[in-house]
Amino acid sequence: METKMIWANLASTNLERIRKFYNSLGFRSNDNMSSSEIASFTFANNNFIINFFIPSRVKDDGNGGIGNWEGQSEVIFSLQADSKEKVDEWREKVHLAGGKIISEPQPYEQGYTFCFADPDGHKFNVLYWSGM
Repeated sequence: METKMIWANLASTNLERIRKFYNSLGFRSNDNMSSSEIASFTFANNNFIINFFIPSRVKDDGNGGIGNWEGQSEVIFSLQADSKEKVDEWREKVHLAGGKIISEPQPYEQGYTFCFADPDGHKFNVLYWSGM
């Protein structure tokens, strides 16, 4: 089966706070998709999109409901960094933007990583992996 594109849909309890957070990290806002019910951002060079919907838009039976990220991880997105120094820079940028540092930068197998949560608790890790 071929697909043309893949994107993620998440819930957000405060779209303005999410817009401010991801804009401060330098991600591109998809203004043509944004409204009072959705904030949309493009991540990375491959234009991966993450849409953040108000909770009432993602609680229907059609998509099985989205949530419960506060007590567990619904998914952890990984963002590639070019060096260990870039991982450390990301950590500072995330902290200044109001993200929650879940784990401090640390060696991981042959890489270097840290994990953070955005203001709604959605988790990301930033990873440098030699040769990737």
